[in-house]
Amino acid sequence: MARNRVRKGLPLDGWLVIDKPTGPTSTGVLAQVKRAFNASKAGHGGTLDPLATGLLPIAFGAATKTVPYVMDGTKIYRFTLRIGEARDSDDADGELTATSDVRPSDGQFHEALEAFRGNIMQVPPVFSALKVAGERAYDMARDGRPPELPPRPARVDRFELIERPDADHAIFEVESGKGVYMRSLARDIALACGTVGHIAALRRLRVGPFFESDAISLDKLLASAQETPASPELLRPVATALADIPALALTEDEAGSLRHGQALCLAGFTGRIPQTGPDDVVRAMEGEEVLGLCRLEDGWLKPVRLL
Repeated sequence: MARNRVRKGLPLDGWLVIDKPTGPTSTGVLAQVKRAFNASKAGHGGTLDPLATGLLPIAFGAATKTVPYVMDGTKIYRFTLRIGEARDSDDADGELTATSDVRPSDGQFHEALEAFRGNIMQVPPVFSALKVAGERAYDMARDGRPPELPPRPARVDRFELIERPDADHAIFEVESGKGVYMRSLARDIALACGTVGHIAALRRLRVGPFFESDAISLDKLLASAQETPASPELLRPVATALADIPALALTEDEAGSLRHGQALCLAGFTGRIPQTGPDDVVRAMEGEEVLGLCRLEDGWLKPVRLL
């Protein structure tokens, strides 16, 4: 007779934003945070390279259903370009592959940046998690078989030179959508200016609705959880991840139907339908409670993901 599997840990729901230090992987940080809360279920909202620091949102329980909406949100990064050295991983953890004595001026960088804004095509780093014929690109690269990765579309809303500490380094800030590789931007802006380069430091400043002011350091969290599990009061509501999605107020009867997975005719929503984005997705609300996400389609309100 099959036995029901009992999930170990506490059934917590909500979000925690960790300020990730340099060194550990995102998966490693997730494991530490999950243990600190003794949580039964958790996931992270967007991978950071081991070298990178900054915002790593952690979703607990029901919040894991909203991870895709956080990962699709706006992200802001700041990176330091090391000019004159190319590395196989396009960051400081890789092996040196080329050097250049060319040191572009600030003016040259400003002129080149224009081509990297808006909708662009970008070749991902060979040390990435993309799959090629069923294999991870980084596994192939480590085996001495770096794959030829085709260009992929990416959207860069803002790309600015913000500081020039010395001739060998330049600091940039980037605001982008999902799927944009900072290591590729660093590599390519150097090449566009007639030199080579790689990322020496990288920090994520924003992920969707989460900002630096929302974050807690990993060391501080782990220190607080040495004797007893970390307090659930540190968690933000599940709905925090959906704050940027337009809200649609439902009556009690409408909410009851939606909870049962029923689509609702929009004829009864006159005057309540908010301005929506390109996907026509809204946040269904009963009072202050978020019921889930719905799509406005063919005259109906159709549930997409209920919380």
